[in-house]
Parts: sequence; structure tokens; C-alpha cells
Amino acid sequence: MGPQISPQIIGSTFAAMTTAGKVIRCKAAVAWGLSQPLVMEEIEVAPPKEREVRIKIVATTVCHTDLYFLREKSSSEGFPAVLGHEGAGIVESVGPGVSRLKAGDRVIPLFVSQCGECRFCLHPETNHCNMNWSSQRPGKRYDVGSDTTSRMKCKGQTLLQFMGTSTFSEYTVVNETAVAKIPDSAPLDKMCLLGCGVSTGYGAAINTAKVKPGSSCAVFGLGAVGLAAVMGCKAAGATRIIAVDINEVKFEKAKLFGATEFINPRDHSKPIQQVLAGMTDGGVDFSLECTGNVDVMRSALESCVKGWGVSVVVGYTDTHDVCTRPLQLLSGRTWKGSLFGGYKSVESVPKLVDDYMANKLKLDEFVSHTLPLDSINEAFDLLVQGKSIRTVLKLSTGH
Repeated sequence: MGPQISPQIIGSTFAAMTTAGKVIRCKAAVAWGLSQPLVMEEIEVAPPKEREVRIKIVATTVCHTDLYFLREKSSSEGFPAVLGHEGAGIVESVGPGVSRLKAGDRVIPLFVSQCGECRFCLHPETNHCNMNWSSQRPGKRYDVGSDTTSRMKCKGQTLLQFMGTSTFSEYTVVNETAVAKIPDSAPLDKMCLLGCGVSTGYGAAINTAKVKPGSSCAVFGLGAVGLAAVMGCKAAGATRIIAVDINEVKFEKAKLFGATEFINPRDHSKPIQQVLAGMTDGGVDFSLECTGNVDVMRSALESCVKGWGVSVVVGYTDTHDVCTRPLQLLSGRTWKGSLFGGYKSVESVPKLVDDYMANKLKLDEFVSHTLPLDSINEAFDLLVQGKSIRTVLKLSTGH
């Protein structure tokens, strides 16, 4: 008997043959306005243009940044849109000029690009890229394609593509500079976690803070990003990893990822930075803020020891200013920020996949719920209520 061919491979190849170059009608969760529930709609996804890739999304997750944009951002700019930026799927077709990817490849779309040619890509100390959607449209939280025309429409209206990815859709179109190719053996319902949260927190500890063996660390906020930061501190060899959160339900999960001590700020009358200073003879060596709250950012900085303490801002917000007194920095502390964990995306994400496949990186443990895409509003509610770490949304297998 000859070699057996997987039905999934056959289906993927057939789909590419029948849909390449054509508009695809598919399901997507559309955000029509600020603080409105997402609506499952039939949308149109145009073929990829030059240096673009059309991807069939197999699994995606809900990140707090999606929540922030949908329910917490003060401006109504950027609607209607298809949100989502933690996804994984299979290339359906590629546009002109794409040579690195082909139909049938398993991939992770990325909200941070890596063109490999610009000043930032060529510099070893940053993962910024001039081709990134945020560089092309400063201050925006969405992308409308490389030629300023969105590839998505619904009911005659253009749908903005959130962070250049829009993974809350059965199909999406992404620039090839923001796509990581991964092995066929990698499970897509786990790989989607590497699209943002896990990579962001883990890399913030290893790449940005550069946590050292034997050091003390404090991680503020125990969502997926914070738990990944805990995991990164442990991987870097920290001996004291203090997890800080007001939701004590998360402490047991933090212990699984390597936390050694736990603090609920509400249990103390003193500011949390003073509590930490008292526990650590003047402050921790490293702190990572993973909440997006500017008050917590200040607390995290001031919880570091003077002289050499390093604090990293990981959580996202763009509506409030962050501040501290100059003496906090004059005394020797370093305040840094981290985007996507400092990883150069296209080249680094496949290495994280390899680490997962070799049992060197936890991913399964982040998945608290699994739901179909049409239950996406439930996934948002679970996140708001603090009941989920990551909810994986599995998309239909049609098309």
C-alpha cells in the first residue's frame, strides 16, 4: 500500500485550488461599535495582494488588549472591525511576491512584523519594524492593508483589521512580514497562544528584564501575560518569584508556573512597594508590571531595589500618563518597556514552538476554557470576571 495522505492535507490543498484568487465568504465576529457585543456575521475576505497571505484561522484566543479596545477604550474610533490577534491557522493562498510561504503551510499571524531590512530589524537591541502596522499608522489600533484598502467587508462596509491580524474570522489577510511558519506537527489550538500573551510575558522576563540566576522578582498581575512572566523568571533562574494580584484564585496557577510567594495588596495597609521592600531587604532585583494600570506601573518600579533594580512595563494602555519622582531613577533603578517580549517575531516564534514541542515551554496550562467562535461574547465575559486565563476559540472546519 502506498503512503497515506492526511484528509486534512487533502482538504487544505483542495480549498486552496478552489478559492485562490477569489473572494471568500466566511463567518467572523464583528465589532460594530464601542462596548457592543460582537455579532457573528457573514463577511467577504478579498484575495491577498502583493506580499500578503490569506490564512484560514483554525484557533484563536481572547486577549485583554481585545477587551480594552472593545470595552474600555474611551474613543469610538476604529469601528466596525474584526478584532483578535492571537491566532493560528493554515495558509490558503499567497499574493504576488511571496516566496517564503505557500498554500498549506501552518502559520501564526503576528501583530509585530519583521521585514528583516529596516533600521530596526537590523539592530540587535529591538524587535520594532518599520513595516509594522503601528509604524505605518501611528496611534491606530487597526490596519487597513498595505495599500490602505481593507481585505474585509460586511454588508457593504469596510471592516478594519485589528492590529493587522483580525483573527476572530475564519479567514484573514496578513502581510507576509508578520507571519511565522511553524511545523506541521504543531497543534494549532495551542500555537495561537504564542501570538501575543505567552510570548509577551515570557520574553519580558528573559529578553527585556534579563532576569539573572539567584535573583528576586515580583510579577504584578496574574493573567496570561503575568503567568508567562512568572514562567520566564523561573526559566531564567530566579530563586524568589513573588506573585502580586488581588484575585487570590490565581495564586495556585501562579505556583504551577514557578511563583514562590504570593501577595494580595488588599491584605496590607501599606503601599505594596513598601510591603515588598520589607520582604526583600530594600526591594526586588526585577519587577514586571502586567496589568496595564499606570498606578501599578509606579508601584512596580518603586518595589525595585535602588542601585540596580530593573522594572519592566508589559501591560498596555494609551489613555493615562505614568509618572514617578525623579529620585526613583536617580537612585539607580531602570525603567523599561517591552513589546512582544522583545522577540524578533518571524524568526523567534518558531523557536518558541520548538521549545513547546520539546516540553521546555508550558502552553497547555494557560488554556482554561475551549469554546466555538460563536460563543466569543462568553469568552469576553469570562475574562472580565477573572474566571479564565485563556479561552481558546475553535473555528469551523468548513471552506
